[in-house]
Amino acid sequence: MRCPYCGYKEDKVVDSRSTAEESAVRRRRECLKCGKRFTTYEYIEEISMRVIKKDARREPFDRKKILAGVMRACEKRPVSMEKMEEIVTLVERGIQKKFDREISSSKIGEMVMEKLKSLDDVAYVRFASVYRQFKDVGQFMVELRDILGKDKKKK
Repeated sequence: MRCPYCGYKEDKVVDSRSTAEESAVRRRRECLKCGKRFTTYEYIEEISMRVIKKDARREPFDRKKILAGVMRACEKRPVSMEKMEEIVTLVERGIQKKFDREISSSKIGEMVMEKLKSLDDVAYVRFASVYRQFKDVGQFMVELRDILGKDKKKK
């Protein structure tokens, strides 16, 4: 780190603490040559994740889009906003752990459906109907039978 006053390359850290949002580390430094103090910030470099859409377009990952889909699926259901946020956070963490820079939108949809299935059956079916783009009532009924069959096994 170069001193902004004299350009000397060596300093010592006098104080170090997280910022209020905990998104960076703030460090107070003192130049070993001129003795003046200055502040630096250390940030985590964000890796930009890209989503590969069904038509092969690529666009930046957007957490808000996942949340919007989950909120639509959970509309008028007994699912709290905290639970919806939790689903999105779990999906986002899963993406960061398993994938490097790109992920297909279908993988994201599958991850969301997996989380919704254990939370609320109606929300799951709503999300699946949009995500899987059921062509007719028959496809929809197959999915419903699958859910109903699993419910009977639970009892």
